[in-house]
Parts: sequence; structure tokens; C-alpha cells
Amino acid sequence: MIEVEHLTKRYGDVLAVKDVSFRVGEGEVVGFLGPNGAGKTTTLRILTAFLPATQGAVRVAGRDVLSRSVEVRAQLGYLPESVPLYPEMRVEEYLRFRAALKGVLRRDARARVLSALERCGCLDVRRRMIGKLSKGYRQRVGLADAIVHDPPILILDEPTSGLDPNQRIEVRRLIASLGENKTVLLSSHIIPEVEAVAERVIIIRRGEVVADGAPGQLLKGAGVGRRVRVELKGEAAAGALARLPGARSVERFELGEGWLRCEIEFSEPGDQRERVARAVLDAGAALRELCAPSSSLEDVFRSLTAADDEEPGGAR
Repeated sequence: MIEVEHLTKRYGDVLAVKDVSFRVGEGEVVGFLGPNGAGKTTTLRILTAFLPATQGAVRVAGRDVLSRSVEVRAQLGYLPESVPLYPEMRVEEYLRFRAALKGVLRRDARARVLSALERCGCLDVRRRMIGKLSKGYRQRVGLADAIVHDPPILILDEPTSGLDPNQRIEVRRLIASLGENKTVLLSSHIIPEVEAVAERVIIIRRGEVVADGAPGQLLKGAGVGRRVRVELKGEAAAGALARLPGARSVERFELGEGWLRCEIEFSEPGDQRERVARAVLDAGAALRELCAPSSSLEDVFRSLTAADDEEPGGAR
């Protein structure tokens, strides 16, 4: 449904997206992740025909995004990171207007609008002015706009931005249900949400794809799971942990009464708990807890992008 081949985008001297290629098949729910400045939003804007590519080819539902952009937009529901709404319109009025722009027949418009409002939890505000809504409700109105014409493909950029935890759970359920009969490409900074709904994840770093696969495959391939958490009493032992061969980083947390929690990340494979225990005991420290926390998609993301702080003038 979505085919991206050697996509490149330049802003003057800034290379925002560099030779990116991936495919999203029919019915897939795919997470699209990357740190700030990685080129995520730029890529999504090209996919949705809001920006032209500098080089490369993009096809959506078999149609070229550049030469058949009107047809492409008819196949898409797009929720941008910053939702453009008309604050002077009422919610239901706005969605009827948007449905008409998207080609929904007048006889079907009321049912489509009410369905979108219900699915996105907006029925109770359908007669309110958009400008009077909270950020969370405006986000939900934007999501209703994305699905009001029942498109086969959804591209969602930060769909839970501004929502409280309960609303995020509702939107996560909505995305999961939409994924039963639609193709969904989802970008979010809240990685556990992506992990909960996506069957595949693409990670982009500095404009390039650095990982593409099911979360379980990425966990194995990235070599994460080499962290050890230990609670101890003794500054000398904490220093000894930092000097262990292969210890990439040590995070320390004060627990009170002289106790410390240290989380050690190793660059070497294998179970490191025995080495950590020996270092603590050899230093004459008291040991209260020792474990290897289970890994997650967030660990994969950090291992691939940890050095990428946002840079001035970078891509989005």
C-alpha cells in the first residue's frame, strides 16, 4: 500500500532524508520512530503529498505521490503533528465541511460524521466551537477528520499528543481496531504505545533507516538486554562497577541511608550479573538487590539513537 524507494529530501544544504526505502503492506500497522530531527515528519509529509521529494519514488495505493497527488490524498487519512483546525467552526460543522471536501456524498455525510465523532470520543462536544476546546479534544477532532471519509490508509503523526493517560488508552484501542481493516503508519514519541499496537517498527536516524522489523526481531538484532540493576551500600563498589570491562554507562540513584541503585549497561553480550556481584562483594559493599531488567522497544530505540540529540536546523 505504501512503497518508498530511495527517498531523499534536501532543504538547501541540509539533508533531511537520505536514501530511505521501505514498504508497508495492506493491513499492516507499522510504527515509524526516530529522535527529534531524524526526518520523520518530513518523510510523512512527502508520503501525504504535502512536500515534494528531492529524489526517489513514493507510491501510495499504487499511485505516484508526485504525479497523482489528488488521487493519493483520496486514499489517505492524515493526522499531522500540529492539527490545522478552524477555531470559529463547531465540531460537527467542521467535520461535515471536511467530509464534503473529501468527496463524501451528502446522503452519507451525517452517518459518517457521527461515526467518526463516536469512535474518537467527541460526541459530547460536537456542538462546541473548536476554538473553545482543550488541546486533547482538538487532537481527537483531528483524528475524526482523518477517518471521516473511511480511507484505506492512515498516516498518524503523534496521534496522542496532548491527551491524558486515559485518552491515550482510548486512542490506542481505536488505532488497534482501525488496524483490523486499514493500513496504518504511526509516528509517536511514546514508544510503549507504538509497541502495543504495531506489528512492525521502522526506526530512522539522521535521515536514514537504521532498523526495520518486528519488535521481537529488533530486540534480538540490536543486542539489548545487557543491563544489570544492583542496589548496594558503598561508594567504592559504585566506582568499581564503572571500571568493569565493557561497562558502557552507569546510572546512579541515591536511595537514602547510604544505599545506591546502579544501572549498568554493557556493550558485551551475555549475562553480566555474576561479574557485577563479584565486583560489589570484592569492594566490601553490602548487596541488597541484583537483577537484569527485561528489555523493551525503548531499549532498542535508545541503543540505536542515543547519540542523536536534536541539532539546530535539523530535519523533523
